[in-house]
Amino acid sequence: MKKNWFILFLVLLVILLAGSQALFAAAPVVLKVGASPTPHAEILSQIKPLLAKEGIDLQIIEFQDYVQPNLALAEGELDANFFQHVPYLNEFSKDHKLDLTYIAKVHIEPMGIYSNKIKALKELNNKAIVAIPNDPTNGGRALLLLQSAKLITLRKDAGLSATELDIVKNPKELQVKPLEAAELPRTLADVDIAVINTNYALSANLVPSRDALFIENSNSPYANILAVRTKDKNKPALKKLAKALNSKTVKDFILTKYKGSIVPAF
Repeated sequence: MKKNWFILFLVLLVILLAGSQALFAAAPVVLKVGASPTPHAEILSQIKPLLAKEGIDLQIIEFQDYVQPNLALAEGELDANFFQHVPYLNEFSKDHKLDLTYIAKVHIEPMGIYSNKIKALKELNNKAIVAIPNDPTNGGRALLLLQSAKLITLRKDAGLSATELDIVKNPKELQVKPLEAAELPRTLADVDIAVINTNYALSANLVPSRDALFIENSNSPYANILAVRTKDKNKPALKKLAKALNSKTVKDFILTKYKGSIVPAF
């Protein structure tokens, strides 16, 4: 009789352990990813079902600025972020002494020149006011775009970190006005032209391929990336996230949704 009870006890123990293991295995891995609302959060939303099948609960936390997502990532409040390009990550990490890297290039958001006052750049008056982003990386990028549009000439060695001090030729005597990147679409009523990042242009219902007077081409070095803490770059869940962001699902969504305003980088 005692032997039968012992066998029954062992059977019940095995069942309980198996159930606990199954419950544990079924618990999803939570990934908190910071993102700009447009297009980054929209793109991430497309891969939530893909990651759910991999046992990952993707939680998207939206940010409206370019500073907090990297600080939150470095402090462990996020597992990754998706809002920035490579030069910005490198510059921000250097300035703030953060150990961050990236594990996937996803898309390119061509920066564009916009206006509510003119229909073509040839209509730009002398001493026109030109608004550009005030952060160093995007400010330099905006100046390079103005140079590509033949509005200014920069010092040859200015590079990606060019500033207004690097302008050596300014035939129209343009007045360059650095402003917070997120505010640029709202300045269009007050300035002659503004150089605006695509995510903020889209949020303001501007379509880069339609509304921009001049736009970067697909050879831009500013691919938007999935950033992580360097120590976490080999974590399996983050690798699955990177793979999903480089999937056909994402490529098809970008091409269909944004119609050339955003270009896949993979």
